[in-house]
Amino acid sequence: MEPKNHDLRLSAELLERMNAYWRAANYLSVGQIYLLDNALLKEPLKLEHVKPRLLGHWGTTPGLNFIYVHLNRLIKAHDLNMMMVCGPGHGGPAILANSWLEGTYSDYYPSISQDKDGMKALFKQFSFPGGVPSHVAPETPGSLHEGGELGYALTHAYGAVFDNPDLIACCVVGDGEAETGPMATAWHSNKFLNPKRDGVVLPILHLNGYKIANPTILARIDEDELIQLFAGYGYRAYLVEGHDPEIVHTRMASVLDQCLDEIAAIQQQARTGELPISRPIWPMVILRTPKGWTGPSSVDGKKTEGFWRSHQVPLANLAENPEHLEGLERWLKSYRPDELFDEQGRPLPELLDLAPSGQRRIGDNPHANGGLLLRDLRLPDYRCYAVDVPAPGAVVAEATRVMGRLLRDVLRNNQEQGNFRIFGPDETASNRWDDVFDATSRVWMEKILPEDTNLSQDGRVMEILSEHTCQGWLEGYLLTGRHGFFSCYEAFIHIVDSMFNQHAKWLKTCNRIPWRRPVASLNYLLTSHVWRQDHNGFSHQDPGFIDHVVNKKAEVIRVYLPPDANTLLVVTDHVLRSRNYVNVIVAGKQPAAQWLNMDAAIKHCEAGIGVWEWASNDCGCEPDVVMACAGDVPTLEVLAAVDILRQKVPSLKIRVVNVVNLMRLQPPSEHPNGLSDKDFDEIFTKDKPIVFAYHGYPWLIHRLCYRRTNHANLHVRGYKEEGTTSTPFDMVVMNDMDRFHLAADVIDRVPRLAQQAVYLKQYIRDKLIDHKHYIYKYGEDMPEIRNWQWPLPVVAAEEAGDGGREG
Repeated sequence: MEPKNHDLRLSAELLERMNAYWRAANYLSVGQIYLLDNALLKEPLKLEHVKPRLLGHWGTTPGLNFIYVHLNRLIKAHDLNMMMVCGPGHGGPAILANSWLEGTYSDYYPSISQDKDGMKALFKQFSFPGGVPSHVAPETPGSLHEGGELGYALTHAYGAVFDNPDLIACCVVGDGEAETGPMATAWHSNKFLNPKRDGVVLPILHLNGYKIANPTILARIDEDELIQLFAGYGYRAYLVEGHDPEIVHTRMASVLDQCLDEIAAIQQQARTGELPISRPIWPMVILRTPKGWTGPSSVDGKKTEGFWRSHQVPLANLAENPEHLEGLERWLKSYRPDELFDEQGRPLPELLDLAPSGQRRIGDNPHANGGLLLRDLRLPDYRCYAVDVPAPGAVVAEATRVMGRLLRDVLRNNQEQGNFRIFGPDETASNRWDDVFDATSRVWMEKILPEDTNLSQDGRVMEILSEHTCQGWLEGYLLTGRHGFFSCYEAFIHIVDSMFNQHAKWLKTCNRIPWRRPVASLNYLLTSHVWRQDHNGFSHQDPGFIDHVVNKKAEVIRVYLPPDANTLLVVTDHVLRSRNYVNVIVAGKQPAAQWLNMDAAIKHCEAGIGVWEWASNDCGCEPDVVMACAGDVPTLEVLAAVDILRQKVPSLKIRVVNVVNLMRLQPPSEHPNGLSDKDFDEIFTKDKPIVFAYHGYPWLIHRLCYRRTNHANLHVRGYKEEGTTSTPFDMVVMNDMDRFHLAADVIDRVPRLAQQAVYLKQYIRDKLIDHKHYIYKYGEDMPEIRNWQWPLPVVAAEEAGDGGREG
């Protein structure tokens, strides 16, 4: 599509200076990939001037440099608040080069000064031991997005601009990245952008034609089809293409001015009330330039520029091939560095003048260091939402529904600040957070029908049936200084395993970068969990995300398994106040017995692990057995097993231990929340059998405890990949984590019960047979299972408190 008919051509003088700036960025990029010394080429290039190991990627870099200089022009001309999200995975040389040129890099890293010594240091550190990675990383000023895995740049950009009305996020999407599933859905993020209260994303799809060794789909399809594809996504696409820099510079400037005019018009209409707000058609740019633009056209007689061979290091094996060394020198000199830098290696003043200043520089935009902008949430007193528990097991409540009441008022209290949103894949109501809709709605910029419920343009609940998009939005929202919560079915949170990986690595790295300010934690609620999939069955049964999370550095991950509603309230308040963590909370949504009053819940969560004296009968003496549990259903089954054992063997001394903070099981040498060996031994003893019922895969508990004194006596029951559509109790029976199997484990492991074992185990076998026959006949669990209580009457669920709101 052509821009509107008005002359926006660059002046010849500005065009020349912008092209020189681009040459400087390209020179600095090539230097980072290749050079160890002789940064300004003041002497003939020798092999000792070149890095012994050539690492990095050239192919996408000149296009990114080209975009950067044009964004600088826009920022300076219009005083824009603009950040750049770099999607191409290995665009590190470009972003580092431009950050150095604009002066930001030297501000953050004074040893990388804006002169020849700093240039040499900039070159040496790139992909070098003790240096910086080849992709855009936390070490890179202005970066919001880890380039390690492709597909998430656009969702991060949209997350960044929600509730940021003055921010423009230019998101460069590489054509390789454009082939990923997450990116395909991310284009729909424009359906959730409200031009009245949100900023805007300007996508630039960079088509350079090739991936590592193949052409890209979007670069090969017909131009009309390409434009129609993005029209279908809801964008007005402007095509900029070519090989001649002068032509492409002029066209790019014209198109970007056109896009900016359209954005301004959309926002003005929305914010002045000139027209009713509807979903706009937002502009985007498709930039088609050669891969490895301005690099060697061919190497060893094979096409390189404009082909996949320019993807990484076009000229390699310099020691074995002197012609390649000569080619590298010609390539570097083609940028005419003597016209770009003075004798001291400083960029010439006419180049420096093209860059914005202060926090208008892309590398210094505060939104890319969101902790600078972070404001604490106004949190209500979670105690006001407590379920009244006069005695353990005396009431029934839905834990996540109670949590939803708290979150409802978090939304209300922070409405004016506009810094808290809820994210999830169409499961907010399913996960029992219904009460949040008393405070807000789901964001919806499309048509709203009369029969629709809880949809509005200004909602703060973000729902799209893509876990990738929800995660990406939330990450972008958090990294720019806001707060949020992600609720998901436990089995399907695995969809974002690799996104979690990238975010956890980002946080871990940020902890070692002094200028990176802490951001609000990434908080997950995993519910509809493995033990209660009555109608969904085996496909919805997988608690393994916890195992995946625990693989990451202890300094950034936390896992909580609150056994009831009051402990869930305490944990929720805690994670909303935390910074620079990934917090995983696993809690059921079904009606369940409540164990702890609020005072007990606070103390239990503060400790993270504790003996439940009211369920134990060891009376402070050495127990015969320790029965431990982590998770709501395991807690229920352990308590029911204790009840059986007390009835059958009254003299048996049992200690009941509940774990809320799973990381307490690790030694403090492995995790900062870990229990000391002394405290662990006091709770679990040094030599008594431990029967542990755990929410997930049993081997994780062994892994966390393998260094402990009493590990040899630890026996863990948990999920062992058995499941189908069945009754709640049958699920635990199939996985041998039910009360009867747990009781049998105790009988097998307490030596003094050997004489009674045959009778006790026969009783257990009979009960399990009765269970199978009953569920096959009636389709529900036996009354003694359904109605089991710790031994107090159960009152109706509506007795649970509704809380209040603060402020």
